Amino acid sequence: MKRTTPGRPVSVEAVFPELAAWRGRTTRLHPRPGRPGARDSHVGGPMLWPDGDAWPVCREPHLPEAEGYAPDEIRRARAAGVPPSGRPWPRVGADGPVPFVGLAQLFRRDVPGLAAGPGGADLVQLFRCPLAHGPHHEPRYRLHWRRAEEAERAGRFLTAPPEVALLRWEHELPEPCVLHPEEVDTYPWAEEGSLPAESIARIDAWDEAQEREHGPDALSYQYDLSIPPGWRVGGFPSWASTGPMVVECASCGAPMRLLLTAEGYETQGPSCSWVPLEDRDRFRRDGASSRVGMSIRGGDAVIRPTRLRFGRDRDLMVFVCPADGEHPPRWALS
Repeated sequence: MKRTTPGRPVSVEAVFPELAAWRGRTTRLHPRPGRPGARDSHVGGPMLWPDGDAWPVCREPHLPEAEGYAPDEIRRARAAGVPPSGRPWPRVGADGPVPFVGLAQLFRRDVPGLAAGPGGADLVQLFRCPLAHGPHHEPRYRLHWRRAEEAERAGRFLTAPPEVALLRWEHELPEPCVLHPEEVDTYPWAEEGSLPAESIARIDAWDEAQEREHGPDALSYQYDLSIPPGWRVGGFPSWASTGPMVVECASCGAPMRLLLTAEGYETQGPSCSWVPLEDRDRFRRDGASSRVGMSIRGGDAVIRPTRLRFGRDRDLMVFVCPADGEHPPRWALS
């Protein structure tokens, strides 16, 4: 089933004509629990991984934990609709390389707006180490590019990638999800460093007027007109937690381009106007401009389909260098 984002409650460019020059496009991925295959774009499904290629592992030191969750126990608990049971963290034999967890893979043939990788690569695979690093429990991510045609010609594929015995948290394991890519218009985050000061002042004044008139059900530029929530490709960064940052390539200093945004929630709090028409209660489709009382069909399968979290429920943004695809990516949690 396709997913259709409702039109914005008001026309962005009718209210802020100057933003026509800033209009961009982003592809909402709309992950939903399913059974994707290795040749599909997905979150949490099987990777297209030739059997002869070494699976990525993290060789950095990892912080010890008190308890953890076995991947198979997490899967069984989810199928039964109950929380998984934790186990004590092993005190012996817990050191050594840790297999990365495959989070997502995207083919350019499936996802409009997905940038090409180094050497014309058209398949990108995203991984995360399931354990913590350093005093601030920092995550570690890895990006792997491939040419899809070359990978698909491999005679044999890895069907059971290595897994760590215990995960730190249940939300380190993605739920397999199929994707429903959809391109939508998007506009920059309204904060100093992303838009001119004059535009930000006009947006702030409009937001305040909306709140005075409509109270808690008021629309806002940031949450209803600017950047959609959830997994998306391209478009503008969302800087809800940190404020706008300049992300430069560590190799050449070039401003980096946003490749992918991954988010734990597809909709929450003040973002209900972005809920696709197909996921709204059929009797409540008049609620496109409302944040209060939205009735969502599918519950958690729509609200938090991937079961993942990034930081404290922030966005993971993956940046790549437009000057040289071989330069390492950068990550930001915001």
